[in-house]
Amino acid sequence: MSDIDPILLSVYARTFKSITDEMSISVQKTTRSPILCEAKDFVTGLYDGDGNMLEQTENLPILAFSLAPVCKYIIEYFADDIHEGDVIFHNDVFSMGNQNNDVAVYKPIFHNGELVAWSAVKGHQADIGGSVAGGYNPNAKEVWQEALRIPPVKVYDKGKMRKDVWELIFANIRFDIVEHDMRAQLGATVIGERRLLSLLEKYGLESYETHKQALFESTKKMMEAEIANIPNGSYSGEGYVFYDGHHEGSEFTIRVDIEVHDKSIAFDYSRTDDQTNGFVNGTFTSSASATILTLLQMVNPDMPHNEGMVQPIEIIIPEGTILNASYPKATTFGNHICPPNADAIMKALAPAIPDRVTAGWNHLLCSLTAGIDEEKDTQYVDIFFLGQKGGSGGMQGTDGYDHIGMIDASGGVLTQDYEMFEQQSPHTLNKHEYLVDSAGAGEWRGGIGTETIYTIGSNDTQLVTFGDGDFKPAFGLFGGQDADLNIIKLTYPDGTERIPNNKDLILGVPKGTVYYQIASGGGGWGDPKKRDRDKLRQEVRDGVISEDAARDVYGLED
Repeated sequence: MSDIDPILLSVYARTFKSITDEMSISVQKTTRSPILCEAKDFVTGLYDGDGNMLEQTENLPILAFSLAPVCKYIIEYFADDIHEGDVIFHNDVFSMGNQNNDVAVYKPIFHNGELVAWSAVKGHQADIGGSVAGGYNPNAKEVWQEALRIPPVKVYDKGKMRKDVWELIFANIRFDIVEHDMRAQLGATVIGERRLLSLLEKYGLESYETHKQALFESTKKMMEAEIANIPNGSYSGEGYVFYDGHHEGSEFTIRVDIEVHDKSIAFDYSRTDDQTNGFVNGTFTSSASATILTLLQMVNPDMPHNEGMVQPIEIIIPEGTILNASYPKATTFGNHICPPNADAIMKALAPAIPDRVTAGWNHLLCSLTAGIDEEKDTQYVDIFFLGQKGGSGGMQGTDGYDHIGMIDASGGVLTQDYEMFEQQSPHTLNKHEYLVDSAGAGEWRGGIGTETIYTIGSNDTQLVTFGDGDFKPAFGLFGGQDADLNIIKLTYPDGTERIPNNKDLILGVPKGTVYYQIASGGGGWGDPKKRDRDKLRQEVRDGVISEDAARDVYGLED
């Protein structure tokens, strides 16, 4: 490493990041589905010739570890049959994919005939075939009821489009918008290719390879230093998953055993409950991403996201557990097992690093609608991001974030614009407001949740609910209080009310049905009676905390 220029090393690190950021902007500006262009449910990344992470722009933290494992799998899969001009699609959860709807585009990057890097984009598509429009099928028990599986497949071969393969894929997907969005993702990989080749032309391949390895080593040392701040020891925690979509009263426990030894940390999920015979299972990649994103919230936020970041981390998730289901189990819900996984990690490490963990975040309770917009005579699908963004947990010295969403989104998934929601779906938004007293009380309270109401604007609407935030509230820590539960309720035009299960598929919902949702707050940290009095009075004036709660829970006397 004697030839390393420290200034040039910083140039490489920042250039890699600027490239993935530019790719991210491209995806946001050229895709059409609100899931991508508004919510930013995608990740962009650069990887070296061996599939090692150079840098990523996650947008959605649950995608933090979702591209590199597949890149390495693709390299092994195609071996010597990787060429300049190739473009490869992939979503298969049984070959290191994380979720069926999250479809990736990979483009190999060649310099003077040598494979030197990969440019990749993965985004959540509005549909991916399967039995139910939109990709979430709570009735599923196996993968074919959920999605079209796309193992590594070339859609461009040596620069020539494979029209037969392309049309085979999109003939099995309901919405034309998906084809447009995949073209946009492909375009972003071209940007990554161009920018990286420009960097190589400027500094040369030898400099790139040498400084890349130095960057990995530097980042590894940064992560090791962060881990060294956690006292050596063994720590255990649990999180809970409720109802698998098929068996009423079913409950499953995630158990993590964490071993910290000097500069390394291991997360062992061997004691976690077995996989379900239902909709609720994870994949290794989605679960490992959940582990990494939770740890990243406890370490230096300025750390580069490259291969060195993950080298001191060991993750053990046996196949056949709820976090790593075996073929051909249903797994679409897997990304959303992140919150109870994060709960387990936070509870485990709370005694060791109480100043770096948060209280519980609001868990997911979400919905998806699909149907025909009768005024436009077009199909639509909408994941209602507005209603799913509750509050995060408080932590020592800081209140939780208001209306941020689940921990696997961590603010990455943006709220829909009100007017765009009404343009892109037939529904009418009636109310979307912060909900008073929704945060768990504490010396540092949880983030505030929201109350949302809209009127369904299409007949025969398909409505899917998924999550488990209506079973157990976000937990408090160190004397902080729990938050409240989430709820979704439908009121039909004839006045009949229905509270869906938290994994439910409802067909034929009539136009004029009123949809009501609470996404509650995060848990509190510390004794509420120690909360700053002036801040508390201001929150009462602002309508964040009610007078009753200020008096009865926080002990405010005037």
